[in-house]
This record gives sequence, structure tokens and C-alpha cells, in this order.
Amino acid sequence: MSTKPEAAEALPPGMGRRRVKSGGIARLMWKYKALYIISLPGILYFLIFKYIPLGGSIIAFQDYNIFKGFTGSEWVGFAHFKTMFEHYDFLRILKNTVLIGLYDLVIAFPAPIILAILLNELRLVMFKRVVQTVVYMPHFLSWVVIAGMSVAILSPATGILNQLLGLFGIDPLYFLGDNRYIRSVLVGSGIWRDTGYGTILYLAALAGINPELYEAAEIDGANRWKQTLKITLPALLPTIMILFLLHIGKFLDFGFERVWVFLNALNTENGEILDTYIYRAGLLSQQYSYTTAVGLFKSVVGLVLVMAGNFFSKKTTGESLY
Repeated sequence: MSTKPEAAEALPPGMGRRRVKSGGIARLMWKYKALYIISLPGILYFLIFKYIPLGGSIIAFQDYNIFKGFTGSEWVGFAHFKTMFEHYDFLRILKNTVLIGLYDLVIAFPAPIILAILLNELRLVMFKRVVQTVVYMPHFLSWVVIAGMSVAILSPATGILNQLLGLFGIDPLYFLGDNRYIRSVLVGSGIWRDTGYGTILYLAALAGINPELYEAAEIDGANRWKQTLKITLPALLPTIMILFLLHIGKFLDFGFERVWVFLNALNTENGEILDTYIYRAGLLSQQYSYTTAVGLFKSVVGLVLVMAGNFFSKKTTGESLY
């Protein structure tokens, strides 16, 4: 009499394994059907608003006409990409986007990490909750509101910041009307708005650290600074690397609304980025194919940065997105 293992061995190589694998996946999906049903809205969102619109990228290679559509528009190949790099303003706008992205990466990205570590050191629970609430609140304000508040705070005549500078004998500065300050204003306003909200994931990671590690380090004579360097930061490293990779993926995608509300005729030279340029050239000037080429270029750069960052992260830290 043959046993089950012997019967499985009698099947062609890999046949039994494929049957078990396919059946196992079906059973697994049926077992967790509630979770799959809950995830359907998210899946549909990405399909409808993220993946299907990718087909529209074809107009970057066409002289698109809204009346002729995708199939009737003339195919021009890489002509719009050539025009993009030859445009007299493109390199300046690309430089602005890269510089603002670098400032945001170097200054704004570490801010939630530092704030989360500082909040984690607070021992008064009530005070800690109040501080968390206060720093979270700006995230729920729109950029229009934040721009209005910034105009009031940075006003050269009545702004509180210029009044404080006046106490030290410094002449009023027109922050929103000077190209030298607009990049700092854009990055600084983003730090104020999003730093508190960005601490949520880091605080969750800190909550998962075993308290016994700190107790053992304290017994060994390590002060709070050494505990932070040897325990806290290594424990946060996986979260930091994942968020860093996601951040560099949108390196050139600083945000249209975030910049547009601060732009004026006096600071456009250093303040305009690819997103605002796409809006002006695409929607206002109706250069749909050209601006699609600009957007596609921006997306390809982000994809390359994510893949390169993921490769080096996997090699150095072992953490990666895939």
C-alpha cells in the first residue's frame, strides 16, 4: 500500500508543489477575506487614480490635440523632452527644485526624528500629551491659511519677527519679497506644519523598545546621551531608512500648493519649481504634451532615486522597501 508521501513522489516534479501552493493561496485569501474586502477601497483608489492615469503619459511623445485624442494626435517622439532641456528657464527652475529639495531633505527630514526623541524623554505624561497635541495641530491647516499667517508674521511693517529683529537694531527684512529668503521660508513653513505629525511613526517605534535595555545601560553607567546613541537611534534606524527612501522618491515633487501660495513677482527667480512651472505652462498656456514630458521626467528621476537609495540601503543597513 502506498502512503501519501509516496503518492506525492509519483507526481511529475513540481506538480504537487504547484497544486499545494495555488490551493494554499486560495485558502489563505478565503481565511482572511474580511481583510481583503477592507483593502478593496485602497486598491481601487490606486488603480483608478494612480495606475490607469499612467496611460496618459503617452501624450508626452505626441503633439496632443484635445479634439483628436490619444489616437489621432501626431506622434513627435522625444521632441518635447528636447524642448524642455533647451528652454531658457528650465535649468533655473530645475536648480530651484533641486536646492529646495536638498534643503528639505537635510533640514526638514531629521526634524521629526529629533522631536520624537525629545518627546520620548518627557516624563510628565500630561505635559507630553499637551505638547504632542500642540505640535500636531498645524498639520491640519491648509497651505492657504499658513501662507496668510506667514504674511502676517513676516511683514516688514507689522510682522512680529521684524519687530524682534528691530530690538537688536536690525532693519526690517522683506522675507516674502526677496529672492534670498524665499527658499528658507518655503522649507521653514513646511517644518512648522509637518514636523509634529511626522513624529507619529517614530514615537510608535520608540514605544516598541524594550525598557530593560535602558535599565541595563544605566546600570553600566551610560548617561541619557549615550543611551540615545547606542539604543534609541539603532532601534529607529529601520523606520528612518524606510521613510528616507519614501522621501527621496518625491525629491523633485516638493508640492504645488505649498509653493504657489508664497510666490509673487519679487521672489519667482528663486522660488519657482517644476510643479508651479507645469501649472503655468500646462494649464494656463495649454501646452499639455510639453508639461506631460516635464512631469514624466520628474517621475523618472524619482524612480531612479528610490531604486538607487533602496540598493545602497539594502547593502549598508539591510533595510529596504523591497
